[in-house]
Amino acid sequence: MSRVVVTGRIPDAAIEKLRAEHDVDAWAGPETISREELLSRVAGADAIVSLLTERVDAELLDAAGPQLKVVANVAVGYDNIDVPACTQRGIVATNTPGVLTEATADIAFGLILMATRRLGEGERLIRSGQAWKWGMFFLLGSSLQGKTLGVVGMGGIGQATARRAKAFGMDIVYQSRSEIDPQIAAELDARRMDLDELLTMSDVVSLHCPYGPATHHLIGAEQLAAMKNSAFLINTARGAVIDEAALAAALQDGVIAGAGLDVFEREPKVHPWLLELDNVALLPHLGSATVETRTAMAVLAAENALAVLRGERPLTQIS
Repeated sequence: MSRVVVTGRIPDAAIEKLRAEHDVDAWAGPETISREELLSRVAGADAIVSLLTERVDAELLDAAGPQLKVVANVAVGYDNIDVPACTQRGIVATNTPGVLTEATADIAFGLILMATRRLGEGERLIRSGQAWKWGMFFLLGSSLQGKTLGVVGMGGIGQATARRAKAFGMDIVYQSRSEIDPQIAAELDARRMDLDELLTMSDVVSLHCPYGPATHHLIGAEQLAAMKNSAFLINTARGAVIDEAALAAALQDGVIAGAGLDVFEREPKVHPWLLELDNVALLPHLGSATVETRTAMAVLAAENALAVLRGERPLTQIS
């Protein structure tokens, strides 16, 4: 039997699947595993099932040893994994795309509603115990019907978010590396354009692009200034796609109307200015946080690891 190291708590269904075939060393602490503990535990591992909170780099791969065959990441994004270092050592890396599409799109559209309709402000007002009274101009927000949603990164999650927006009467434009399927484009009546044009014409911009060197600070001060001052920015991708300091300044100065964020540049830290602003909705990385989705992600990661250990091709291979 091979040795599988699981770097954090994952649903029992995935652990049971792994234990049916191999010895499993699963971290069960309530807190995130320390780097020192992680480096110690992976020694001799044949497979690592990792979470996005763990950095899988050359140091960790070397600590595991030459017998390591696979790193199965329980996430669709894999910016925590040094893929070239895995490839150089002949280690297969996998992720979990597809299974979290609908859950993340739900959060993206939830943030759109929170930001445009000022739901967070209203909820905080009620909980504060402050006196309030209905009025014609009390906490006025912005409607979505007839407005334009600009989707940056029109993969599965971007398309699922666009479908929700379409149901709310929004027009869809998108920026992506390639054209989407013509049938889907027709269904959504979606037009492809470059990022600069999308930013200038969208009422809501929703980010769904992968994170990497090409998308680091894709949205900074210059891009924020190009947006309408009535527009909203939504991010459920990765925090560092946005220059968080530039966004905080733009929100503070009224460069754009508002934002909704589920991810942060130095997660779990949040830029302190954002915490003081009412025109930004903040969530603690809840994109895939449903029982069903997190279970499906963990099970897929387990199946990927098991496939490699059997000498088979995994379902969702990165490298």
